[in-house]
Amino acid sequence: MASRIDSVLVTGSNRGIGLELVRQLVDSPSPPVEIFAGCRDPYGLRSQDLQELAQKHQDVITVVQLDTTSPTSITEASKLVEAKLNGKGLNLIINNAGVYIPGSLAETGKQEMVDAYTTNVVGPMLIAKDFHPLLCKAAAQFPHQTSMSCSRSAIINVSTLLSSITRCPANFSLSPMYPYRVSKAALNMLTCCLAEDLKKDGILVMSLHPGWVQTEMGGPKAPLTTAESISSMMKVITSLTEKESGTLLDWEGKKIPW
Repeated sequence: MASRIDSVLVTGSNRGIGLELVRQLVDSPSPPVEIFAGCRDPYGLRSQDLQELAQKHQDVITVVQLDTTSPTSITEASKLVEAKLNGKGLNLIINNAGVYIPGSLAETGKQEMVDAYTTNVVGPMLIAKDFHPLLCKAAAQFPHQTSMSCSRSAIINVSTLLSSITRCPANFSLSPMYPYRVSKAALNMLTCCLAEDLKKDGILVMSLHPGWVQTEMGGPKAPLTTAESISSMMKVITSLTEKESGTLLDWEGKKIPW
């Protein structure tokens, strides 16, 4: 088990998996000193639960306006996080914000593909790019540590089993959804590229599948509750090492083939 993660940014944190991540992080026995909860519309109706949670933990949770489809919003968020960290680095980014755009071949047009790609791939790439200096700063705060971990410096991209090219023949008929599958497969390649690129900086990068979860996206028939999924994900996150950098794991830590 790794030591405490001092600072973490969660994108798409106003509902579902993102909100539960923030909740379990703040309620953990050794909570982070700083949790940055990013969401597109912090004061909208869909962010009420997050705002209530942030009110309860004002000393730990900072709600950040962060629209991952907007390069300007990402840059502004990175400046805010940098100012709040006051000279320290950012230990962990969980790129959770994503869109679930289903669609058979007949139902899918250019716009559906572009929308899914913009949110699910370009957003996490720009987050990694803009927050890279803060992640480097965090990694450098462990000068005598050669091993990688989420308590040192890491990016976790929330992916899906449906992104696996190897598994596609087995599960395609159950979930055709071209935009979602293709964009998440591209996210996995982004994970591989970042893992190779940022290795020199001591930054761990991996993809994590939360399972089929009872959220707005997953629907009521999903076998996992958000609490169950995130509880298991947290165990995986806190025990990651450089061996897992550049891999796709599920919520129980099992490897999924690309």
